[in-house]
Amino acid sequence: MGIHKKLVPSLENPFHEPETKQFKIPGEIVRQPGIYEESLKEGWEIMQRPENAAGVVATEKQHLKKRMTVWERIRVLTDKDPIVLYQNWGKNLDGASIVTAIVNIEGRDVALYGHDFTVRAGSMDATNGRKLASLIKMAGERGIPLIGMNDSAGAFVPAGVGGLDGYAEAFAALRRISGVVPSIMCMFGYNAGGGAYLPRQGSFMIQPQDTFFGLTGPGVVKSVLGEDVTADELGGPGVHGQSGVTDFVVPDEVSALRKAKELLRYFPDNNSTMAPFQETSDPVTRKTWDADILFKKAFNSPSGYNTPLDIRILIQQICDHGDYTEFQPDRAQNTICAFSRLGGNVVGIVANNSAVSSGQIDIAASYKNARFIRFCNVYNIPVVFIEDTTGFLPGTDQERNGIVQAGRAMLDSIIDLRTPRILLIVRNAFGGAYAAFNSYATGADVVLALPTTRLAVMGNAGKEFVFKKELAAVRASVNGKVAERTTQLLAAGGSEAQAKAQAEAEVAEWVKQQEAMYSAQYEKELMNPKEALSLGSISQLVMPYDLRSSLAQNLTFLLRHYEASPMGGVQREFH
Repeated sequence: MGIHKKLVPSLENPFHEPETKQFKIPGEIVRQPGIYEESLKEGWEIMQRPENAAGVVATEKQHLKKRMTVWERIRVLTDKDPIVLYQNWGKNLDGASIVTAIVNIEGRDVALYGHDFTVRAGSMDATNGRKLASLIKMAGERGIPLIGMNDSAGAFVPAGVGGLDGYAEAFAALRRISGVVPSIMCMFGYNAGGGAYLPRQGSFMIQPQDTFFGLTGPGVVKSVLGEDVTADELGGPGVHGQSGVTDFVVPDEVSALRKAKELLRYFPDNNSTMAPFQETSDPVTRKTWDADILFKKAFNSPSGYNTPLDIRILIQQICDHGDYTEFQPDRAQNTICAFSRLGGNVVGIVANNSAVSSGQIDIAASYKNARFIRFCNVYNIPVVFIEDTTGFLPGTDQERNGIVQAGRAMLDSIIDLRTPRILLIVRNAFGGAYAAFNSYATGADVVLALPTTRLAVMGNAGKEFVFKKELAAVRASVNGKVAERTTQLLAAGGSEAQAKAQAEAEVAEWVKQQEAMYSAQYEKELMNPKEALSLGSISQLVMPYDLRSSLAQNLTFLLRHYEASPMGGVQREFH
């Protein structure tokens, strides 16, 4: 009976033959290689090392976590070979755990960095912090966008303060290009500490499911606070997507990289240029009949002008081929912010959404709007505001959490906006919300309105001020009318209790009818676009089926007289 040899599984391919490189000129006469060829060989091995240093085992570990390697991620972004810069590789793998490169994405140069988690868990030391800072600085000087693929365990502990210095140098470099070139940060794997600070300095953050980033991990929270919390509960996409720290939540890594490419199509290279124009086969004269149908069905319903509607349907009608990319789609859905194209020109859209909380502007919506508007302002993107709101959300919770501060942040961003901007009023435009939402007084270039516009200081409650005497007289007469009607019913027979109850019901119905009459009169006289048109607060009425053509025509005119440039002038104290 033979002895069976124990089988040990291996990831090594026994048939793999190492690639050999011949360092000789084609057609050269065969001769004995010397020190020159040895130098070339050593240099070649150093050049290949960043891509093959991980080895099969480390790569498989990355794949088992449902993550790609940094090189695989680059291949999703572009099929062209990257220009890899700063290929340093010290004796302690200094600088090796991050890849810095220039890549070509759809014909545009883009600066790119990516942590290589297969090498020292993508941790940062002074060397790779410096090389990351050099790449970021180059992006700012050359005026090209930046994409970051973050997958780092944080500072490399054995590097001591060098790891912290590396992060600090990268922090400073990224802050200095903020507002100069746009940057998109993809969050992969598990990032903590500086790995969370650094990418949030970028313009936008994209986070796939099953990832984490935060100032500290669950272990630290447990040891310091005694709180049991999972990584997903502490810093997963559900947390950051709702707080606004993450701007886009996507299913996986490939979706994140595709989202980065999608966003890039809407962005200019830098703050001195316009976003790329894209020819469209969708005529700007296309009638928006579906918008007409939407309003007809909504406003002719039993709830009339109080009927909520999803403003995304209208946005889709306006955009080229109905295509747009929504910013922070999972947060504050009472406001919609989106990048789209109108007649081939990139445009930002900021719209109240009455399908959620009547489109009222709360704290989250204010900050969401402010961030989006400021980005458009910096990078020469025109903005179309679509208004349909009954005002700012009232209440003790909003006041205690700073609605005044948040509302002011939104108002400031609108007043500071220098790019072409249009306001379209769909329905409700009440009170301070109207005044703050890109009215002519706050700097709008064009204000358009649908015939369904209801522009007023207050909604239906305004009748209490306009018809104060009339309504007071109605309510003062209630007791007398109840007594008079009770007497009439008693004379006709029946008990006193029944007569009084019937009289109270009839008078209550009469009061309701009187209030409805004054409400209708208030709407007819004040809750409409007539006064605003007469005062010049609205420049033009537009029919629902002409929305796309009217907006495109005005936008084209405004862009003809706009010259892209960096922001100048006084920088305000708050931002």
